[in-house]
Amino acid sequence: MKKIFLGILIIVGFNNRYFAQNSEGRVIPAIDLKTVDGKIISSSKFSNNGKPMIIDFWATWCKPCKKELDAISEDYTDWTKETGVKLIAISIDESRSSGKVGTDAKSHGWDFEVYIDENQDFKRAMNVGDIPQVFVINGNGEIVWQHSGYIDGSEAHLLEIIKKVERGEKIVD
Repeated sequence: MKKIFLGILIIVGFNNRYFAQNSEGRVIPAIDLKTVDGKIISSSKFSNNGKPMIIDFWATWCKPCKKELDAISEDYTDWTKETGVKLIAISIDESRSSGKVGTDAKSHGWDFEVYIDENQDFKRAMNVGDIPQVFVINGNGEIVWQHSGYIDGSEAHLLEIIKKVERGEKIVD
């Protein structure tokens, strides 16, 4: 029964605007975030030399978030070589748990940028509800796709979206 339910979620999730949607034309708002070593950086500085970016909202207490980032991390080097994509992970941990963010990222072996949004200002500015939530940004800095939730294997769909963005194709999902 559980497998049937998950299968239905996968089918519905990839076709339902509540789970994934085209967000073409929106840009990343300029909000100050903390690096894992305490420095302040503005999200307006996020760039990838005209290549696609992924912004993934997560938290240390969110098991699906970590599963998603672990799954992406397994193939991240290949994704980067193939598409030039850059992943930026944004933790929404509050100040009392934000000290775990760097340790968590290091223990999982994540080889991508990790920032902390302690006051959740960036989360609100990006209109994030549930986590994990992923945004795909094109080479012009525009948000072209977003998705919330994680189901095992959905990172393959994310890679297909990134490939389309890298080729300059319009995302219809």
